[in-house]
Amino acid sequence: MQDLDILIEAGAWDAATLEPLAQRAIAATLTHMQVDPQACEMSLLACDDARIAVLNAEFRDKPTATNVLSWPAQPLAPEAEGQAPPAPQTGFDGMIELGDIALSFDTCKREAAESGKQMDDHLTHLIVHGVLHLLGYDHISDGDAALMEGLEVEILGNLEIDDPYNSDTTNTGA
Repeated sequence: MQDLDILIEAGAWDAATLEPLAQRAIAATLTHMQVDPQACEMSLLACDDARIAVLNAEFRDKPTATNVLSWPAQPLAPEAEGQAPPAPQTGFDGMIELGDIALSFDTCKREAAESGKQMDDHLTHLIVHGVLHLLGYDHISDGDAALMEGLEVEILGNLEIDDPYNSDTTNTGA
């Protein structure tokens, strides 16, 4: 990825692990979606439950912790349910500003443990999920959810990570 800014606010995060994992997940997602990763810029906030709960309350009126939040830089909603959104546009500098993602270590770690998944696999899934949100995908309606989840499964499969929506599988990758 051309320009990825990572801000680690919570000490539980390991920058040496998070940065390459994020780079890999973002590049795989953008490449799968036919967007040049080298033309993109975005930021990633690595925080804890307390911080993400404040952000979730402020931006979604939900004062609870969550695993991932996304703030797209461009409004890319599709025209109809179940359709792909339009491609992101480049700015005057030739770069595509995607937006921002926040991840909570506490929630991610708890969810990975509860589901028997490797933390790295779960984080990869959440980063893929967040990037798809930045690209205009959503899961509010059934048609949009089916499209987004299908893309997540394909992208994660390309990264040799099991389908996170199949409760019969446990991720065994690193």
